[in-house]
Amino acid sequence: MLRIIYAGTPEFAVPALESLLRSEHRIVAVYSQPDRPAGRGRKMQQSPVKKFALEHDLPVFQPSSFSEGSALDDLRALNADLMVVAAYGLLLPPVVLETPRLGCINIHASLLPRWRGASPIQQAILAGDENSGVTLMKMDQGLDTGAMIASRAVAIDPSWNASDLHDALAPLGAELLLESLDNTEQALQQAQDQDDSLATYAPRLTKQQAEVDWNKPAQELLREIRAFNPWPVSYTFLDNENLRLWSARINADFEPGTPGYVVAHDADGIYISCGQGVLQLTELQFSGRNKCSAAQALNARNLSGCSLGKP
Repeated sequence: MLRIIYAGTPEFAVPALESLLRSEHRIVAVYSQPDRPAGRGRKMQQSPVKKFALEHDLPVFQPSSFSEGSALDDLRALNADLMVVAAYGLLLPPVVLETPRLGCINIHASLLPRWRGASPIQQAILAGDENSGVTLMKMDQGLDTGAMIASRAVAIDPSWNASDLHDALAPLGAELLLESLDNTEQALQQAQDQDDSLATYAPRLTKQQAEVDWNKPAQELLREIRAFNPWPVSYTFLDNENLRLWSARINADFEPGTPGYVVAHDADGIYISCGQGVLQLTELQFSGRNKCSAAQALNARNLSGCSLGKP
């Protein structure tokens, strides 16, 4: 039985924590990002990992860094064998990596060395990758550069958005973790170095990236809409008002014209000309309104002759 510290923040990290809780190993503490304001009311919100930990009476620590106050002393006092990290969001300095007896391992949502960094799920979709997966690695001082303990791939369905791929990878990470903990010390010794020459990077997403450029090909815009769902969500403008685009598909029945122009619309979609091809919007959201289907949008507003994008 191992004494394990678990460090994670978003929903992606919950399945692995839940699996550990059901295992023979002992979770001595859970680390998560500090509570932050969210939503329209800007109320302080607990992370999904913290909520789960508290529901199961696990002790929770939320330092904003390991250089503040007693954070490092608290960590050492836990006398852990291993620290498991999954989308924690806080840089771990070398002293933290060396504190647990066996070090720290990370569950990363890509097939390393492809897509090191903060947004591997979204970048896989943006790049049109056919496969993604989960890698369990031994952490070092680099950004997702540690030796690989195990990995498992999954095919990316062409209809999936980032939320769908997330939901496929999160339980896969939990499975991979438990399998590797059966013989942890041997797994760590046999970990394989990454080939740095094959590395690609997945920087943190910004809201600005999600603005649609209708001069791009429809296929590229479709990947953006899929990748940015559920955040930051692709958006454009209709008569200077923000219009969010939640889902779409390629349509080959119409000839493209001026990029951004509504070439047609019916109950199945709103058809927008792109730099190459036509994009069929199927789910969208007007400013200040709820998400709606194309048919519902057309009931609310006449889009004939409209053009999307900044004037």
